Amino acid sequence: MKKVDIAKKILSENDKHAFENVMFLGQHKKLCLNMISSPGSGKTTILTRTITDLKSKIRVGVIEGDIQTDIDAERISRTKAPVIQINTNGACHLSAVQVSAALKKLPVQDLDLIIIENVGNLVCPSDFDLGEHGKIVVLSAAEGDDKPIKYPGIFAKAKALLINKIDLLEGGLLDFDIERATTDARRLNKDIKIFSVSARNGEGMNAWYDWLAESIKAL
Repeated sequence: MKKVDIAKKILSENDKHAFENVMFLGQHKKLCLNMISSPGSGKTTILTRTITDLKSKIRVGVIEGDIQTDIDAERISRTKAPVIQINTNGACHLSAVQVSAALKKLPVQDLDLIIIENVGNLVCPSDFDLGEHGKIVVLSAAEGDDKPIKYPGIFAKAKALLINKIDLLEGGLLDFDIERATTDARRLNKDIKIFSVSARNGEGMNAWYDWLAESIKAL
Protein backbone atom coordinates (compact mmCIF):
# COMPACT_ATOMS: atom_id res chain seq x y z
CA MET A 1 0.00 0.00 0.00
CA LYS A 2 1.41 3.39 -1.01
CA LYS A 3 1.45 5.99 1.71
CA VAL A 4 0.85 9.63 0.90
CA ASP A 5 2.05 12.43 3.15
CA ILE A 6 -1.07 14.61 3.10
CA ALA A 7 0.73 17.68 4.51
CA LYS A 8 3.43 17.49 1.82
CA LYS A 9 0.81 17.05 -0.89
CA ILE A 10 -1.15 20.09 0.31
CA LEU A 11 1.99 22.25 0.48
CA SER A 12 3.14 21.02 -2.93
CA GLU A 13 -0.18 21.96 -4.53
CA ASN A 14 -0.09 25.33 -2.78
CA ASP A 15 3.44 25.99 -4.05
CA LYS A 16 2.27 25.49 -7.65
CA HIS A 17 -0.24 28.31 -7.26
CA ALA A 18 2.27 30.41 -5.34
CA PHE A 19 4.62 30.22 -8.33
CA GLU A 20 1.79 31.38 -10.58
CA ASN A 21 1.37 34.38 -8.27
CA VAL A 22 5.10 35.09 -8.42
CA MET A 23 4.89 35.15 -12.21
CA PHE A 24 1.77 37.34 -12.17
CA LEU A 25 3.35 39.89 -9.83
CA GLY A 26 6.57 39.82 -11.82
CA GLN A 27 4.78 40.48 -15.09
CA HIS A 28 3.00 43.46 -13.54
CA LYS A 29 6.07 44.59 -11.54
CA LYS A 30 4.08 45.00 -8.33
CA LEU A 31 5.31 44.53 -4.77
CA CYS A 32 3.21 42.19 -2.62
CA LEU A 33 3.62 41.74 1.14
CA ASN A 34 1.94 39.18 3.39
CA MET A 35 1.06 40.62 6.82
CA ILE A 36 0.78 38.04 9.60
CA SER A 37 0.01 38.32 13.31
CA SER A 38 -2.09 36.92 16.10
CA PRO A 39 -5.65 38.31 16.46
CA GLY A 40 -5.89 41.81 17.89
CA SER A 41 -2.34 42.94 17.15
CA GLY A 42 -3.59 45.90 15.12
CA LYS A 43 -2.93 44.77 11.53
CA THR A 44 -6.01 46.48 10.14
CA THR A 45 -5.32 49.70 12.04
CA ILE A 46 -1.76 49.69 10.69
CA LEU A 47 -3.10 49.18 7.18
CA THR A 48 -5.76 51.88 7.34
CA ARG A 49 -3.27 54.41 8.71
CA THR A 50 -0.64 53.42 6.15
CA ILE A 51 -3.08 53.74 3.26
CA THR A 52 -4.39 57.09 4.49
CA ASP A 53 -1.00 58.62 5.22
CA LEU A 54 0.51 57.48 1.92
CA LYS A 55 -2.47 58.07 -0.36
CA SER A 56 -0.68 60.80 -2.33
CA LYS A 57 2.54 58.75 -2.68
CA ILE A 58 1.81 55.02 -2.80
CA ARG A 59 -1.30 53.37 -4.22
CA VAL A 60 -2.18 50.39 -2.05
CA GLY A 61 -4.54 47.50 -2.69
CA VAL A 62 -5.50 44.97 -0.02
CA ILE A 63 -6.44 41.30 0.02
CA GLU A 64 -8.29 40.78 3.29
CA GLY A 65 -8.38 37.33 4.88
CA ASP A 66 -10.76 36.39 7.68
CA ILE A 67 -12.37 33.21 8.91
CA GLN A 68 -15.79 34.93 8.92
CA THR A 69 -17.23 38.43 8.31
CA ASP A 70 -16.02 41.34 6.21
CA ILE A 71 -15.61 43.76 9.12
CA ASP A 72 -11.95 44.48 8.43
CA ALA A 73 -12.52 44.78 4.68
CA GLU A 74 -15.19 47.40 5.39
CA ARG A 75 -12.67 49.37 7.46
CA ILE A 76 -10.19 49.19 4.59
CA SER A 77 -12.81 50.24 2.03
CA ARG A 78 -13.46 53.45 3.96
CA THR A 79 -9.95 54.59 2.98
CA LYS A 80 -11.06 54.28 -0.69
CA ALA A 81 -8.36 51.66 -1.32
CA PRO A 82 -9.44 48.66 -3.40
CA VAL A 83 -9.95 45.59 -1.23
CA ILE A 84 -10.87 41.99 -1.97
CA GLN A 85 -12.36 39.87 0.81
CA ILE A 86 -11.50 36.20 1.31
CA ASN A 87 -13.40 34.20 3.94
CA THR A 88 -11.73 30.91 4.77
CA ASN A 89 -14.78 29.46 6.57
CA GLY A 90 -12.71 27.89 9.33
CA ALA A 91 -9.25 27.55 7.78
CA CYS A 92 -6.51 29.21 9.81
CA HIS A 93 -4.62 30.66 6.83
CA LEU A 94 -4.97 31.91 3.28
CA SER A 95 -3.88 29.71 0.40
CA ALA A 96 -2.08 30.66 -2.79
CA VAL A 97 -5.05 29.68 -4.96
CA GLN A 98 -7.31 32.02 -2.99
CA VAL A 99 -4.80 34.84 -3.38
CA SER A 100 -4.47 34.08 -7.09
CA ALA A 101 -8.20 34.63 -7.60
CA ALA A 102 -8.12 37.82 -5.52
CA LEU A 103 -5.16 39.27 -7.44
CA LYS A 104 -7.11 38.98 -10.66
CA LYS A 105 -9.96 41.01 -9.14
CA LEU A 106 -7.76 43.90 -8.01
CA PRO A 107 -6.97 46.81 -10.36
CA VAL A 108 -3.31 45.74 -10.22
CA GLN A 109 -2.22 48.03 -13.05
CA ASP A 110 -3.26 51.04 -10.94
CA LEU A 111 -1.42 49.97 -7.77
CA ASP A 112 2.11 50.31 -6.41
CA LEU A 113 1.74 47.90 -3.51
CA ILE A 114 -0.49 44.96 -2.62
CA ILE A 115 -0.78 43.93 1.01
CA ILE A 116 -2.32 40.63 2.05
CA GLU A 117 -3.80 40.77 5.55
CA ASN A 118 -3.71 37.11 6.50
CA VAL A 119 -5.93 35.34 9.01
CA GLY A 120 -5.02 36.14 12.63
CA ASN A 121 -2.60 33.35 13.51
CA LEU A 122 1.16 33.21 14.09
CA VAL A 123 1.56 29.54 13.12
CA CYS A 124 -0.38 28.29 10.08
CA PRO A 125 0.09 31.30 7.74
CA SER A 126 3.87 31.13 8.10
CA ASP A 127 3.96 27.70 6.40
CA PHE A 128 2.06 28.71 3.26
CA ASP A 129 3.86 30.60 0.52
CA LEU A 130 1.41 32.87 -1.29
CA GLY A 131 3.84 34.08 -3.94
CA GLU A 132 4.47 37.29 -2.02
CA HIS A 133 7.78 39.16 -1.98
CA GLY A 134 7.99 39.02 1.78
CA LYS A 135 6.19 38.36 5.04
CA ILE A 136 5.56 41.11 7.59
CA VAL A 137 4.94 40.06 11.18
CA VAL A 138 3.09 42.30 13.62
CA LEU A 139 3.51 41.94 17.38
CA SER A 140 1.64 44.20 19.77
CA ALA A 141 2.98 45.31 23.13
CA ALA A 142 -0.17 43.90 24.71
CA GLU A 143 0.72 40.35 23.64
CA GLY A 144 3.98 39.88 25.52
CA ASP A 145 7.63 40.04 24.53
CA ASP A 146 8.09 36.26 24.43
CA LYS A 147 6.35 35.72 21.09
CA PRO A 148 9.53 35.49 18.96
CA ILE A 149 10.83 32.56 21.00
CA LYS A 150 7.40 30.92 21.33
CA TYR A 151 6.55 31.23 17.61
CA PRO A 152 9.97 31.27 15.92
CA GLY A 153 8.79 30.17 12.47
CA ILE A 154 7.27 33.44 11.33
CA PHE A 155 9.92 35.64 12.94
CA ALA A 156 12.65 33.62 11.21
CA LYS A 157 10.98 34.12 7.80
CA ALA A 158 9.74 37.71 8.01
CA LYS A 159 11.39 40.60 6.21
CA ALA A 160 10.05 43.06 8.77
CA LEU A 161 8.63 43.15 12.29
CA LEU A 162 6.28 45.88 13.45
CA ILE A 163 6.04 46.14 17.22
CA ASN A 164 2.70 47.91 17.54
CA LYS A 165 0.83 49.68 20.35
CA ILE A 166 3.99 51.11 21.91
CA ASP A 167 1.84 54.00 23.18
CA LEU A 168 0.50 51.51 25.76
CA LEU A 169 3.96 51.24 27.31
CA GLU A 170 3.73 54.74 28.74
CA GLY A 171 3.30 54.71 32.48
CA GLY A 172 4.54 51.15 32.83
CA LEU A 173 1.08 49.62 32.51
CA LEU A 174 2.40 46.76 30.38
CA ASP A 175 5.27 44.44 31.18
CA PHE A 176 6.75 44.36 27.67
CA ASP A 177 10.50 44.49 27.08
CA ILE A 178 11.13 45.83 23.55
CA GLU A 179 14.84 45.05 23.81
CA ARG A 180 14.11 41.41 24.63
CA ALA A 181 11.65 41.08 21.74
CA THR A 182 14.02 42.68 19.21
CA THR A 183 17.02 40.70 20.43
CA ASP A 184 15.13 37.41 20.20
CA ALA A 185 13.81 38.31 16.73
CA ARG A 186 17.28 39.18 15.45
CA ARG A 187 18.69 36.00 16.93
CA LEU A 188 16.27 34.13 14.69
CA ASN A 189 16.67 36.44 11.70
CA LYS A 190 19.67 38.78 11.56
CA ASP A 191 18.31 40.62 8.51
CA ILE A 192 14.84 41.42 9.86
CA LYS A 193 13.87 45.09 9.83
CA ILE A 194 12.21 46.17 13.07
CA PHE A 195 9.88 49.13 13.53
CA SER A 196 8.43 50.17 16.89
CA VAL A 197 5.15 51.90 16.08
CA SER A 198 1.83 53.11 17.32
CA ALA A 199 -0.76 52.89 14.57
CA ARG A 200 -3.09 54.79 16.89
CA ASN A 201 -1.03 57.98 17.25
CA GLY A 202 1.41 57.56 14.35
CA GLU A 203 4.59 57.21 16.38
CA GLY A 204 7.33 55.46 14.43
CA MET A 205 5.21 55.00 11.31
CA ASN A 206 7.40 57.18 9.06
CA ALA A 207 10.27 54.70 9.26
CA TRP A 208 7.86 51.95 8.13
CA TYR A 209 6.65 54.15 5.27
CA ASP A 210 10.23 54.84 4.16
CA TRP A 211 10.96 51.11 4.12
CA LEU A 212 7.88 50.46 1.98
CA ALA A 213 8.93 53.15 -0.50
CA GLU A 214 12.46 51.73 -0.69
CA SER A 215 11.11 48.21 -1.19
CA ILE A 216 8.91 49.35 -4.08
CA LYS A 217 11.84 51.12 -5.75
CA ALA A 218 14.06 48.06 -5.30
CA LEU A 219 11.61 45.77 -7.10
